[in-house]
Order: sequence, then structure tokens, then C-alpha cells
Amino acid sequence: MAAKGASEERAGVALSSLDSPVTDGPETKRDLVDYLDAVADRIVPVLAERPLSVIRVRPGQEPFMQKNVPRYAPEWLRTTTIRSQTGRDVHYALVDDRRSLLWFANQRAVEYHPGLFTVGASEPAHLVLDLDPPEGAGFDAVVAVATLVRQALAVAGLEGAVKTSGAKGVHILVPLRDTAFDDAAAATRALAARTERLDPSIATTAFVREDREGKVFVDSTRAGGATIVAAYSPRIRPGLPVSYPVAWDELGSVTPGDFTIATVPGLIGAGDPWRDAQPAPQTLPADLVAEGHEIPIARVQAMHEGKRRKRARERGET
Repeated sequence: MAAKGASEERAGVALSSLDSPVTDGPETKRDLVDYLDAVADRIVPVLAERPLSVIRVRPGQEPFMQKNVPRYAPEWLRTTTIRSQTGRDVHYALVDDRRSLLWFANQRAVEYHPGLFTVGASEPAHLVLDLDPPEGAGFDAVVAVATLVRQALAVAGLEGAVKTSGAKGVHILVPLRDTAFDDAAAATRALAARTERLDPSIATTAFVREDREGKVFVDSTRAGGATIVAAYSPRIRPGLPVSYPVAWDELGSVTPGDFTIATVPGLIGAGDPWRDAQPAPQTLPADLVAEGHEIPIARVQAMHEGKRRKRARERGET
């Protein structure tokens, strides 16, 4: 590794202020760049051809999500334009090579959140369930509900891969083929509901946080235009943990803190555990899709419920 310094160049990208801190911890921008460079050939395939949002950290500022590519981006950085639900054009970056990744690293982009589809695709690449533990819960609570998700998938004849979120939870992804976006979203809702029914004492699909009663939230909203943090992406948390793939049989013997920008290069070796964990793309069973189309979209249902509760409070009802 090169000696610590203020600047250098890699893959034609000028890197600056490498000794500056990334967060409040001891990690420097060089540590971030070195990590992303070390895993470039694993994370780039996860990002390639997908509209990318990043979370950046500027000195003295709060972290912020960036979707639109800044005007000062180099001309060689590939982009794609997508019309948002509000009718605005968003110019997303496409990180298809090491040079593009290093450019973002130099911009202090710590988190990498690709879309669930590739540019020009007419269908999603994955179905995603995001497990979010309640405040104060240990990782064992998430593992217990992840096991329920695996059971629900097996009953439906499906198979998924699991990774830590880099925070407190896990992401379970099912590669798809020949699936419409709305059918994938419906199946995600159905799988979440089936997971909750397997053990409602520990799993919930309640979108409103105060309704979760200390249970693990099975989030079915990662669909359509949503994103999730990429496998191998760091997270802006103490120690810069990493979203890292874990074998199902090993999930109960790890913690999210095992995987950081300091430890992952040694753990990953010459392999690509996320690529190797992926089952073949699967077709969703018709009954699962049909069940999901009968389940309201969580965010919409929560919005209506919030309005109902507000009206009740205004009327003095409990």
C-alpha cells in the first residue's frame, strides 16, 4: 500500500485530500478509497447498468443522498435519464468500471444504492425483502425472522440469497425472470404477509413504526423504483460497516459488525461470495402473485391510516 499522503492518481482519476477523515471515527478518505479499490471487481458488477444513488459525506456537513450527477462530473462518466414520479428528469450515474467507482470514492461517496433494474430492462432483476429490527433488538431477532422468510420462500418454491444490510438488518434477494414490475411488487407483499403469519409474535408487516410492537419489520416496499444498498457497499456508521453476503447456514454465527472496510478485503480473498450465493433467476408462482395483488401497498395504506388517525385526534377520539 502506498504511503499516506494528500493526493495521488489511480485509473486516471486524481484523488485528493486522502488523509482527511470520512466520519467522526478514525477512518480516512484513503481508507475508503483503498477499500473500494480492493473490492472494485466485486461491487462494480452489482452496480453496472443500474441507475445509482449515492450517499456522500462532505467535511462539516450531514450526509446527503445524491441522485443527479453533479455538473462537474467528468464527461466520460456514463449517465441515464429517468423521469421521476413527480415528472422531473433525474440524471443518474452508471458505474460500470473501476474508474467510475474511484471517481465517486474521491467525491466521498460512502454508500452505493443501485436500482433494482438495469437500464432499458422491462422487468426487475430481483425481488427484495428488507428485515428491520426494532430499537434495542439484537441481531438474533433478525436471524429468527430471516429463517421465517426462507421458509416462506421454500413453500413458494423459491430460493433467495441473504446479506447483511450494513446496519442492523438483512436483505433477502430472489433473482427473477419474466416478471412484470407490479407482479414482483405484489409477490413481495405476499411473501412478507406469509412470513408474518408463520410467527406473528416476532414478525410484522406494520409500516407505521409505532404499530410494530417491538417486532422485526418485514419491509415489502423495496420494489419498482426503490433501491437497496449494494452488496459490498460501506455504510455511514461507526467503523464503516459493509453490506456483506452471508451463507444461510452461517447467518446465526455472525454479526453485522464483523464486516467493515477494514475486515472485508481479508475475508473476501479471491472470491465473490455474493455472486456465488445467487440462485438462478426464478419465475414467481401465480398464486403468490395473485395473493399479493389483494394486499394493499404498505406506504399507501399507512398514508390513509395516518390521515384517519389525524382526523380522529382532531375529533377528540382515541
